[in-house]
Amino acid sequence: QVQLVESGGGLVQPGGSLRLSCTGSGFSLEDYEIGWFRQAPGKEREGISCMSGSGTTTTSADAVKGRFAISRDNAKNTVYLQMNSLKPEDTAVYYCVVAGHFRRTSQDFCVMSFIRAWGQGVQVTVSS
Repeated sequence: QVQLVESGGGLVQPGGSLRLSCTGSGFSLEDYEIGWFRQAPGKEREGISCMSGSGTTTTSADAVKGRFAISRDNAKNTVYLQMNSLKPEDTAVYYCVVAGHFRRTSQDFCVMSFIRAWGQGVQVTVSS
């Protein structure tokens, strides 16, 4: 059974940091490209960061560039999103995704195709 399980969300003050983790089972992460999406209340889901299977190509949306970093540990079958300098506008449900392909769009968002699995989503709330 293919599954992605996320952890690491929560409540953090503006300027704080969180690291999200996403561990896969039932498949080998190294065969796929990875991404992190988020969806704020009343807004569409958006791809904020994606990484190629080799790890050599990444995208980072303008809204999070310089603050968020995607990474992967294929040996642990785990994807990470390090989030620093968090802002209230980063409040959203965050989802990890594994897919066969991604491409960059306007404002350096990413979209994914041939999706293999979604994580269950974790809430990140940035508030004082």
